[in-house]
Amino acid sequence: MAASTYAPRLQTAAMADMNVTPLVDVMLVMLVIFMITAPVLTGTLPMNLPQANPATPPAPPVQMHLRVDANGGFVLDGRAFDATALRGVLADTARRSPDAVLHVSAAADSEYQGFATALDAARASGLGNIALD
Repeated sequence: MAASTYAPRLQTAAMADMNVTPLVDVMLVMLVIFMITAPVLTGTLPMNLPQANPATPPAPPVQMHLRVDANGGFVLDGRAFDATALRGVLADTARRSPDAVLHVSAAADSEYQGFATALDAARASGLGNIALD
């Protein structure tokens, strides 16, 4: 007895076939995403990195401490300076050792203008490492 797939028949039993259309759609989307991201993840950048030389360890950077007094004066490593002299000393230090670290702190009863002047002098001198204490 021959049967045709296109012949109309009565649906008396439950349909046992799985609908694979959503599965195929999801898999195709994932395939496209992986095709786009795979070259990005495996790509490399050409870089010339310096080689480590364990014989000469790097010298630690110069540490300086600048304190703003309550009367608006500046004390750099135990020596007192006014605003113009401070700019000159910090600029000289920045030329000699550009990786120097300047720790800036203020007395509890000092005015904000003195602290702002100290930070301005440090930035204008060219020091890149300024720590606020």
